[in-house]
Amino acid sequence: MTEKDNLGLVKIRRALISVSDKSGIVDFARELKTFGVEIISTGGTAKILREAGIEVRDVSDVTGFPEMMDGRIKTLHPKIHGALLGLREDGGHIAAMDKHGIEPIDMVVIDLYPFEETIALEGVTLEEAIEQIDIGGPAMIRSAAKNFRHIAVITSPQMYRQIRTEMILDDGALTLSTREQLARLGFMKTAFYDSAIFPYLTANLEGAKHSKVFPPIPEIVTPMTTYMNLFSSAMKALTGQQFEDADGDQLQANYQLTLNKAADLRYGENPHQLAALYEIRNRQEQRQSGGVANSEQLAGKEMSFNNYVDADAAWQLVSDFDDLACAIIKHTNPAGAALGTSGDEAYRRALACDPISAFGGIVAFNNAVDQAAARAVTEIFVEVVVAPNYEPAALEILRTKKNLRVLRIDKENQDAGLEYRQVSGGMLVQTRDAHRLNREGLKVVTKRAPSNRELDDFLFAWTVCKHTKSNAIVYARDKQTVGVGAGQMSRVDAVKIGAMRAQLPLEGSVMASDAFFPFRDGIDEAAKHGIVAVIQPGGSVRDQEVIAAADEHNLAMVFTGVRHFKH
Repeated sequence: MTEKDNLGLVKIRRALISVSDKSGIVDFARELKTFGVEIISTGGTAKILREAGIEVRDVSDVTGFPEMMDGRIKTLHPKIHGALLGLREDGGHIAAMDKHGIEPIDMVVIDLYPFEETIALEGVTLEEAIEQIDIGGPAMIRSAAKNFRHIAVITSPQMYRQIRTEMILDDGALTLSTREQLARLGFMKTAFYDSAIFPYLTANLEGAKHSKVFPPIPEIVTPMTTYMNLFSSAMKALTGQQFEDADGDQLQANYQLTLNKAADLRYGENPHQLAALYEIRNRQEQRQSGGVANSEQLAGKEMSFNNYVDADAAWQLVSDFDDLACAIIKHTNPAGAALGTSGDEAYRRALACDPISAFGGIVAFNNAVDQAAARAVTEIFVEVVVAPNYEPAALEILRTKKNLRVLRIDKENQDAGLEYRQVSGGMLVQTRDAHRLNREGLKVVTKRAPSNRELDDFLFAWTVCKHTKSNAIVYARDKQTVGVGAGQMSRVDAVKIGAMRAQLPLEGSVMASDAFFPFRDGIDEAAKHGIVAVIQPGGSVRDQEVIAAADEHNLAMVFTGVRHFKH
């Protein structure tokens, strides 16, 4: 029933056309006729095509069943959906189609009732809105898209020109690649369509709010569902262009996220809050890989909401290092972090920064955990251990602590993707902070230039500071945190707190600041504790005053030109 070559070509012989938006349909139908395509149509579409002199076969002639109930029943019939869902290479399917007189359909040209446009009208009633919920249309789109190996599904007038061009080039056929793209766009359209119906009914059906049998449906954050705005971007995929919006921005005008529940949690951030873990799918409906949400739990009791939040912070910090690193996180801030030649060394150096705060914390490694590291971790109480892998013997050691949660996480591309944060009434979206500093990115601004050791410590301290809540100050020496001042309203207070909490000597350490120093007081305060160098973004109107303070204390100072606020 099909004609295929190495491009997976399928000759279009029969097409079903049923559209609400009639723009361009007459010209497109005429083009199909030039290729000898038989056209089946419904209601108003059939009428407009006949008036234009185009021969059309009514759906009721195909099904042997009249349209009824004001058009609600017309295409929901085995002779339509059998023609769409039948597999042409399956002998059983072909026999069933022959037995029941089901003729194959190779193309479906269809859009959907204008539900979104209807509910946008002022004063529209619930009954009027419900009448614009399309049933047969989504069913046909999904049937045709599911059977993309044999059928092309056209869901927008914007597709007509591209399809016509390919049919001219391929003698009335379409390639498998095109049919796959059309199927993807078809499912995208029905997804967006349904995402408009659900919140509307949630807001307008009283039973959804006051049912005595079912709990009320919670308010949800839904995407803007104007399909055509996003479709103009998706159409680029059909012509081999990258999937992005018109000006190349990663942040599109409309965006869809799909959240699939992976697990219910005991409670949220506090016991009186409900919580669950969801996997997230991005705009191309692909499951995001890597990360804490997709981790494998190898041991320990159930993860809590706060465990996931802190484990993510720990994992992101160590993932920013290429050398072997360990971080200990408490309430999303580093209680300690260090590099080492082994997991055991890195952990003990991280622990030395603040062993009191490390109690009940989250420990993350960016390399496989061996026996020595596992023994070290079990010497104190920690909630979670995170790593890309574990030696079998190390895992057995960790499992001796029955409540210790052990997560294995696949390394992911930390540079890719977007970050989301809900605010009241909306969602903030940004690209990940994937910036990595190197020596070439440093600008020396003081009389004294930093030594090689200080430069290495700069890069280490800067990376830890990036993962510390603002206002953030990190003291480091020999690629080991010495003191951390996190989440302060005043930068000079962050300097003081980081020094006050230091358990290791501050003498000879470098100081990193996530944003510029607005006054020289932070430099003067840090100099009292024996620091030798400062790394900061620069950019204050008082930069020269701050640089002068560093020179007075014989400190080396570098500017990065990059800020790392974290909230």
